[in-house]
Amino acid sequence: MPKNAMTVGAPRAAAPRSLWLLGPALVAGVAYLDPGNVASNMTAGAQYGYLLVWVVVAGNVMAWLIQYLSAKLGVVTGQSLPEVLGTRLRNRWGRRAYWLQAELVAMATDLAEVIGGAVALNLLFGVPLLVGGIITGAVSMTLLAVQSRRGPRPFEFVIVALLAIITIGFVAGVFVAPPDPAGIASGMVPRFEDTGSVLLAASILGATIMPHAIYAHSSLARDRFGAAQPGEADAARTEPARIRRLLKFTRWDVTIAMIIAGSVNLCILLLAAANLAGVEGTDSLEGAHAALAAGLGPVVATFFAVGLLASGLASTSVGAYAGAEIMHGLLHVRVPLLARRLVTLIPALLILGLGVDPTLALVLSQVALSFGIPFALIPLVVLTAQRRTLGGYANRAWTTVAGVVATVLLIALNTTLLYLLLSA
Repeated sequence: MPKNAMTVGAPRAAAPRSLWLLGPALVAGVAYLDPGNVASNMTAGAQYGYLLVWVVVAGNVMAWLIQYLSAKLGVVTGQSLPEVLGTRLRNRWGRRAYWLQAELVAMATDLAEVIGGAVALNLLFGVPLLVGGIITGAVSMTLLAVQSRRGPRPFEFVIVALLAIITIGFVAGVFVAPPDPAGIASGMVPRFEDTGSVLLAASILGATIMPHAIYAHSSLARDRFGAAQPGEADAARTEPARIRRLLKFTRWDVTIAMIIAGSVNLCILLLAAANLAGVEGTDSLEGAHAALAAGLGPVVATFFAVGLLASGLASTSVGAYAGAEIMHGLLHVRVPLLARRLVTLIPALLILGLGVDPTLALVLSQVALSFGIPFALIPLVVLTAQRRTLGGYANRAWTTVAGVVATVLLIALNTTLLYLLLSA
């Protein structure tokens, strides 16, 4: 366990104040506001108006449960999800195969986030995409250096500050041009219009609930206040009152994070539904920015671009953190975080340097995420339902049922996304 992790056996007088317990979910929640989310929600609102409001809301509800289960695993066991799987997967080649798919998914996520940052720098300052990708990578390495040298708390402060910028940048336009309340109400009725709306619904969910956020949250929770003896549920029973308190505030942490992430994602869709419906070219980040500038003025468009930049910077840092944890937990190899960040930048920079359409790269990254969803969700639900893993803190029956339902729905929708994309 990291030396800065808090242990169950710590003196009760040293227990952190309530506010100090908040933070891990806010960091993990940045994954729900990455450039892939922006592109999916903006396109959905521009093409189908308020039709898919219910998808954003439903996705956020499922995300709450999934992120809480991930955090609970880290709090009670003192291990991240990759670490638990690393001890349970006895077959060396099976463990390596699982690592490979998780690593590829994390890299695909990182690809979208670096590209999003590069596009934002291009929109704001006219910086060439390749140079923007290098700048985004360099800033993310600086943020990771804060995490490596100063511990999780300063890293959380920086990411939460970026989260505030993201929120302001993407929500500002809704106040300038408010959406139609009747349209929002109609959008809460679950329905589809055509194959394209199904594709976008699956894309929204695929961009919302991402494997690396699940891996990262369990690790962030472990680093802040995991159990004293990793992997042993009995260790948590040495001070059950403290574990219950941590889980209580973890629920609050996840609730706050999901309210913020869900509200921002909803505002992005509503902004497009109210102001960009039927406008050509809004199926790309550049096109959406141009349409906002033409329809609502340069100030709103600039806020949007600043939010996109903060989104790329914050989410790529969290993605790199998750990737390092995946490697450590499954392969028992700890590569320096900054060195790994440098290596994972290469695919994104190659794509930008080759002139591949950024929007196409974002779509392909969502396809890769779809492949990784079952490998993260199924073990998470199974492990948190096991008493041998969480002891008395294992899921109640209704929680397990809800987790299974969410998992089945997400896998079905992501399978639909793959089918529609590959058959197009």
